[in-house]
Amino acid sequence: MNWYVLYTKPKWEKKVAEQLQKNGIECYCPVIKQVRQWSDRKKKVEVPLFNSYVFVQLPEADRNIVFSSPGVVRYLFWLSKPAIVRSEEIDVIKKWLNTGFDADISIAKYKVGDMVEVESGPFLSQKAIVQEVSNTNYILVLESLGCVLKMKINKE
Repeated sequence: MNWYVLYTKPKWEKKVAEQLQKNGIECYCPVIKQVRQWSDRKKKVEVPLFNSYVFVQLPEADRNIVFSSPGVVRYLFWLSKPAIVRSEEIDVIKKWLNTGFDADISIAKYKVGDMVEVESGPFLSQKAIVQEVSNTNYILVLESLGCVLKMKINKE
């Protein structure tokens, strides 16, 4: 079975995931803990890693059953087809979130357009394209995951 990406209403990611699980649909809403500042206190809260996205695993024939859950807007599409995420990519996200540390990722000097393989951190062995280079950062596009990374340049 394939993993698909659902687009949800803003701030509904965890509610949609909970509702889908109640309906017996396998889903994954990756969350991270962040410290949020209010006027009178700070608090650790769990926020979705990807805003307005929930991953669901189900047969293609059953894709429409997710729309019975409130908060589901549509599927994410790529090249006029529903975006499919490989199980290995979901496993990479889960593994990264389970490590519990922030990795300081660094790569050698590259230029815009180069294809690179991430050599450390949570996106280990993922292929990426260098989109932008500045004095302190690289902007990498992980096409297979559909995300953009900003990485600090290691001066060593």
